[in-house]
Amino acid sequence: MPVSQLPSQPTDSNSSAATDVTPVVALKELVARLHREQNKIQDLLSSLGFALRSFNNLNQFLELIPLMATRVTDADGSALFLYKPNGQVRLEQLHWQDSHQRKHIRKALETATSQITLLPNTAPLANATGVLDAQMHRYLGPDMQIFGTAILVKHAERGWLYVLSRDPEYSWTETRQKLVRLVADQTAVAIENDELAVELRKKERLDQELEIGAEIQRRLLPRQCPSIPGITLAARCKPANRVGGDYYDFIPTKQNQFQLNSKDIISLETGRWGFVIGDVMGKGVPAGLIMTMMRGMLRGEVLHGNSPAAILQNLNQVMYADLENSHRFVTLFYSEYDPKNRILSYSNAAHNPPLWWHAATKTVTRLDTLGMLIGLDTNSEYEDAQVQLEPGDTIIYYTDGLTEAASAGGDRFDEENFVDAFNLACRHCNGAEEILDYLFNRVYQFIGADKQNTDDMTLVVLQVNG
Repeated sequence: MPVSQLPSQPTDSNSSAATDVTPVVALKELVARLHREQNKIQDLLSSLGFALRSFNNLNQFLELIPLMATRVTDADGSALFLYKPNGQVRLEQLHWQDSHQRKHIRKALETATSQITLLPNTAPLANATGVLDAQMHRYLGPDMQIFGTAILVKHAERGWLYVLSRDPEYSWTETRQKLVRLVADQTAVAIENDELAVELRKKERLDQELEIGAEIQRRLLPRQCPSIPGITLAARCKPANRVGGDYYDFIPTKQNQFQLNSKDIISLETGRWGFVIGDVMGKGVPAGLIMTMMRGMLRGEVLHGNSPAAILQNLNQVMYADLENSHRFVTLFYSEYDPKNRILSYSNAAHNPPLWWHAATKTVTRLDTLGMLIGLDTNSEYEDAQVQLEPGDTIIYYTDGLTEAASAGGDRFDEENFVDAFNLACRHCNGAEEILDYLFNRVYQFIGADKQNTDDMTLVVLQVNG
């Protein structure tokens, strides 16, 4: 056949074009596959973030972690280990693609972790990784590739997230490391959120208990000042916390017959009344519990009809053992007022001496006797004293929260300023309630109106009618 009649052959240019098409198609397919993989990873991480925001149960969230770690890294499976407070390493969750092998993998991992016990509150947590890796290689076999990253909560290692693969070509690339790190960080956030939620619930329960304690204490303190012939009373207690250690009371003695109505305590006979103020060393719930115990015991002692000094002595002996065990002490000033003759009998157990303003001379003196703290010495002895009050005289019982109140600069209000303020109040204020308001206002102006008092403040004003 002549050469001119032979079938035409493809030219070099057509052959080159056909050869070039194949790499372009392959490249497009690769780009498309990478794009799909990227979208898949973004969707998985997005779902994990949604679960973190939505799940209230930590265990439900942790069930997703190995599944997510497996899928974003294209591994055969993943295992989540957490450290327990008792020092044990526990397999928390496992995901394995092949359901037939999952049981054997789980058994091998549980056996591996059962051989590890970490000492709590010591450094070995830092060495846990090497021990755990060695045990996993031992029980999973040499053909298993193991890659992991730590679960860090507040910079403390709390467990490990592992990626597992039996593919000999599987490589622990930088991208896979970053993806597992993202999943591990989400796990750490979930653990921390759960612990914060537990602490919040504990705090809420404590707040409820404190509120109940504060309400009980408010009910134990007098709700109203009693109506006693010849005198006017005013009182206020401002605890630093919801439960405080300050105490004051108005106690009818056994010579008194009285009844309660919705507003006041009304005395039917003009017997003596006990006026008491005290301060338990410390603040908060422990001080409040001791104050409550002391109130009940003191009221029982008053009914025996003893003198103020004998009442304090008996109270000290009864409370000594409990106070010694709690390493706390009580200052207490107890007095009894007789409306028939305006005589105030009293005894002091190391409390701030009440201030007595004499209407006739416009001067201030202190009511004090020798006596030790309640609970300091079982053999403490106390002294009795009496004063005759005159029309217009005013007495204030107070705790050191008022005189020790501190300004923003650290200065104390101190007793000298308190005496001056009391003297001024008695000269210009009209009645016991105005004196009470004036003294509290002076103290709050000194420390700053927006500043919380750091100690309990209690004040009782007794004014003899003019």
